[in-house]
Amino acid sequence: MDTIITILARELGREPTHVENVVRLLDEGNTIPFIARYRKELHGAMDDTVLRTLADRLQYLRGLDERREEVRAAIEGQGKLTEALAAALTAATTLAEVEDLYRPYRPKRRTRASVARERGLEPLARLLFAQGRDCPEPLAEAEKYVDPDKGVATAEEALQGAGDIIAEDISDDAALRRQLRALWWSKGELVSSAASKEPEDSVYRLYYAFQCPVRRAQGYQVLALDRGEREGFLKVAVEMDRDTALIQVRRAVLIPGAPSMAFVRAAAEDAYDRLIAPSVEREIRRDLTEQAAEGAIHTFALNLRPLLMQPPVKGAVTMGLDPGYRNGCKVAVVDPTGKVLDTAVVYPTFSEKKKQEAIRVLSALVERYGVRHIAIGNGTASRETEQMTAELIKAVGGGVSYMIVSEAGASVYSASKLAAEEFPQYDVNLRSAVSIARRLQDPLAELVKIDPKAIGVGQYQHDMPQARLDEALSGVVEDCVNAVGVDLNTASAPLLTRVAGLGSATAKNIVQYREENGAFTGRKQLLKVPKLGPKAFQQCAGFLRVPESANVLDNTAVHPESYAAAEKLLALCGYDLPAVKAGAIGDLRDRVAAYGEERAAQACGVGVPTLRDVTAELMKPGRDPRDELPKPILRTDVLEMKDLKPGMELTGTVRNVVDFGAFVDIGVHQDGLVHISQLGAPHRVRHPSEVCAVGDVVTVWVLEVDEKKKRISLTMRKPEG
Repeated sequence: MDTIITILARELGREPTHVENVVRLLDEGNTIPFIARYRKELHGAMDDTVLRTLADRLQYLRGLDERREEVRAAIEGQGKLTEALAAALTAATTLAEVEDLYRPYRPKRRTRASVARERGLEPLARLLFAQGRDCPEPLAEAEKYVDPDKGVATAEEALQGAGDIIAEDISDDAALRRQLRALWWSKGELVSSAASKEPEDSVYRLYYAFQCPVRRAQGYQVLALDRGEREGFLKVAVEMDRDTALIQVRRAVLIPGAPSMAFVRAAAEDAYDRLIAPSVEREIRRDLTEQAAEGAIHTFALNLRPLLMQPPVKGAVTMGLDPGYRNGCKVAVVDPTGKVLDTAVVYPTFSEKKKQEAIRVLSALVERYGVRHIAIGNGTASRETEQMTAELIKAVGGGVSYMIVSEAGASVYSASKLAAEEFPQYDVNLRSAVSIARRLQDPLAELVKIDPKAIGVGQYQHDMPQARLDEALSGVVEDCVNAVGVDLNTASAPLLTRVAGLGSATAKNIVQYREENGAFTGRKQLLKVPKLGPKAFQQCAGFLRVPESANVLDNTAVHPESYAAAEKLLALCGYDLPAVKAGAIGDLRDRVAAYGEERAAQACGVGVPTLRDVTAELMKPGRDPRDELPKPILRTDVLEMKDLKPGMELTGTVRNVVDFGAFVDIGVHQDGLVHISQLGAPHRVRHPSEVCAVGDVVTVWVLEVDEKKKRISLTMRKPEG
């Protein structure tokens, strides 16, 4: 049998030695971000995504091994473990295969077959199923098993019982089930119809008469069908041509010319109709749902990463507007660090008079605090608030820009215990306005306070296995936070919790230590924080920044374990730490190349990957990888849907990527859809994520506008002419 290491290496296309090193590092309690960043020599520079895939598969394969041994022990305990069965268990590569092999030996509830066995009919069943040439005619043989005391009154009843036993044995045949499952996958049809004779118009109307091959069913279709069925709008089934399936069943169990062949054939058909087909249909539906869910989770994670990694709009006083009708528009002004300067509530949707009054109030705030950017939540009354903002910018004479910000999860955060602790003096609505302003300033620092599921950049997230979704999304958040790095002296406890090696309790202890002892002056000071031991320090130190430290390396991603190597590298190239702080080592990479990377790495006592990382950090201490990404689009005037014309060229921001396309914000309050067929790639696109990601700034052209249904169709293919 292939070892787990061999299987993982083959699946991931990696060296077995590298895979073995990762498994050992994981077993030693190291975190994925730490392994990805600081142990590159051991794993061949796998990124965090590959490492998480490896960790997931490792868990599955270990679970498979554990279940395999449980099944082996259970069958052995019954005295029924043969060499062939043991070999089949060893060769099984999925949990489904293991369970198929265990099926005949698993304790069953009382069935028709078990009742027949209690009545002593198993010998008759075995004789008839063997289909020997010398087997007597079934009815005549069944006469021998008539025993009213055992509940067998006639030969016909004996045959019925024997048929039930044969049907169950056929149903429990692991090889046959595997063949039929493959047949259903290749030839089956996923179908749905309206649950009622006169269906109401609903979001499921496309599925009132739906049919597609199982193998071609798209994840979003499967999830829509599942939800429609749960909500009572749809009837869903997997259909398979019975005659085609029965050919496979008969081929597996019948011996032509045997006297009992007709009887066994009838039992085989009963096995298929009553036991196998319903079971395989359930398995297909379950597998379709699991695959669709895994695909949706993958898409959610793909979308979440660029959303969290959106470039911050730094260094400016920002106004956050949380739009609303009845309760008005909540306003918060925050300074460049996110500290609240002022709050207000205005009512621009009540009347023209109230709108002009709102503009006067907001103009005063803009002038008093020097507001440069305005973040507008995209919820209720966002359109009217955007129009008011455009008038406001004209009223103050320009110099201010705005951006529509997703407020998904803002209400969840504002009503949370965390928000109450952070802003006890403000009500729930004003907290939302603060959150919206901060989302523009630093999306990552603000969004980590919210349950990732509430951010809303996926599809059917509420239908997903929640534990698996939480695990996947938490991994994305952790990777993003650690890729950017965290300021040890300004980070909130929720942000610190996402740093590798830190938990909720340790993060709170760091904040408490900071409040009691003042700002940290260096990374080593972390070891004085209660319950933060050497292992936690090893995992987290490289991801925490201390700009105030006398040692410039404390404000880089260079790990403390590599400080000596960094200083050695600088000395080799004729530099020192003060030169790093002064930004006067612009040609460091050229000097390293001239010296020789491998030679320099050997002299510094590190591997080449670590040497390259250290070099990059020394050249740009305190760098933020988000600064290298396209800047978000800030607007000064509003565009309305009625202004859109087919062929019009626009610049927009990708807001969400789903299986069938991408939704793009083009500044008209209603996102437009670029269907997967209109993404403009020169090749066939299997998934829109191959072409674009959340946060991408793209050029699109208007295809069609339906104002009544509020639908905008866009294309990324430049129109000819």
